[in-house]
Amino acid sequence: MSYIEPGGRHGAVTGIRASLRALRNQLSLLNHEVGTRLELRDVDLDCLELVLDHGPLTPSALSRRAGLHPATVTGILDRLQRGGWVARERDPNGPDRRAVLVRALAERHDELYGLYAGMNAAVDRVLADYDDDQLALVADFLRRTTEAGRAATEELARDR
Repeated sequence: MSYIEPGGRHGAVTGIRASLRALRNQLSLLNHEVGTRLELRDVDLDCLELVLDHGPLTPSALSRRAGLHPATVTGILDRLQRGGWVARERDPNGPDRRAVLVRALAERHDELYGLYAGMNAAVDRVLADYDDDQLALVADFLRRTTEAGRAATEELARDR
């Protein structure tokens, strides 16, 4: 039996798009609340998460991933370093001795992750209702949707 009946495929697609927008808004609100609790600006938290996910990174690589001007990233890194979230270290593979890498400091991980514990537990409860095949489908959808978003972002950035 198909789950797509009342509004047909078009209705299902429209509903999924609306749900993705609602999810984006809710996650944005959650991240803003986490940032407020940690005394981080939204953009600071975004950059910290990029360093956590992809680091250590050079400041220029972080700038590209975040879609921010390098001077903006410098200010963000200054704030994150003052707050004890990141360290700038000499890049042993850099072109010269001025090259640095930005690394997230483990000392504050528990504080950050603790603020997401409620959301993580709620997602775990939602996912418990799905079997392995359904989880694989959801994971594939999210991976492919994330890639589509990355491609759309890059296209818009090229058109500036």
